[in-house]
Amino acid sequence: MTAPHPLTSRLQGLLQRVRAVDERHPRAWDLALTTFFVIAALTDYASSGWRRTAQNMDVPDWLLICMSLGFTVPLLWRRSRPLTALLMTVPFSALNGWTGAILQAALVQGVVVFNIALRRPMRTLGWAAVMVLAPLVAGAVRYPHSAWDWQFGPGLWVFALTALLGIAVRSRKEYTDSLVDRARRLEVERDQQAQLAAAAERARIAREMHDIIGHNLSVITTLADGGAYAAQKNPDRGVQALEAIGTTSRQALSELRRLLGVLREEHEDQQTDDQPTRAPQPGLADLASLAESVRSAGLPVRLTVTGTAPAQTAGRELTVYRVVQEALTNTLKHGGEGASATVDVTYAPDGITVTVTDTGTGRDGAEGRGITGMRERAALYDGTLEAAPLPAGGGWRVHLRLPPASEDPGTEKPENRTPDT
Repeated sequence: MTAPHPLTSRLQGLLQRVRAVDERHPRAWDLALTTFFVIAALTDYASSGWRRTAQNMDVPDWLLICMSLGFTVPLLWRRSRPLTALLMTVPFSALNGWTGAILQAALVQGVVVFNIALRRPMRTLGWAAVMVLAPLVAGAVRYPHSAWDWQFGPGLWVFALTALLGIAVRSRKEYTDSLVDRARRLEVERDQQAQLAAAAERARIAREMHDIIGHNLSVITTLADGGAYAAQKNPDRGVQALEAIGTTSRQALSELRRLLGVLREEHEDQQTDDQPTRAPQPGLADLASLAESVRSAGLPVRLTVTGTAPAQTAGRELTVYRVVQEALTNTLKHGGEGASATVDVTYAPDGITVTVTDTGTGRDGAEGRGITGMRERAALYDGTLEAAPLPAGGGWRVHLRLPPASEDPGTEKPENRTPDT
């Protein structure tokens, strides 16, 4: 875009200052404008300038003064009651034509017409045209020897030009107001989108923290309780429990560092030695190690995989991993003594199916926060999740189904994408 011309910039600055004065002191501005036209009309009378266009030179002075004031004083109400102000000038306009004075002050009616076009409905301009042009008939009837274009021309042109100018200014004002309103609505929408994105991000972080901390702390607690009991009879088993606790703790710390590291705001050009390693999040290949860690905590787990795992996005793999992790964690925490779990993973053309069942007896049918998180994860990829107690013999069943990648609604949404790279 090219810079505006200096003269245009000066004119715009002057108009802005005039508008600012008008907005701060509207009544003072109306009074000043009315005073200006009153002085101009009386000056035209005093200098006998009206005689150049008059049809009758013998009009009394007092009548000329009254008509000059009758055309200009109503400008005080040009903004608040423009149609009333124009109606106040009609008798003086008719008198102006009938006496043959043809005062130039009658052209001040164009200022009122401009305000009617700017502030009143468009149909009002029809009445304004009647009030401006009808009184001119009186002059044409009284002085028929004068040309009709001389009688109607100035009034008609003033009405047409001021009405068009008012319509143009009004259209531009309405267009500017619509742009301002649109910008305001876009700003509100942008803020709402930012708030929704922040809420979604907080929910995602809370879900990840719950899965990481809840699972590993459950494993550590179980190992600590079992190790304390075993150490009294078999110190070697106590040492194994301590080693398993250390391994689980380091794994939990590693996952937390990875999650928090990608959330830290960093500039791309700042590369330091203590920068967190952004390793991939757990996926399908880590289900075996997950089952092994749960076994080390004392819960027998049998993992069965059917079919060949197709290429998946990191987010889909993480969803399967977290669902299995949460289901086993719930069994570990609530299954009771002697509980065992079975994990069946099936890769088929119609999608991925995961079923986790256990033989625990320590839970009721209530759903907790973890199950809600599993449902949210499945819903991100148009998947379904069922979690409920088994109908007979106790235990619990969690069933997850994810459709094929081709059935997904598209790529991962930015607000739901996991920090996996």
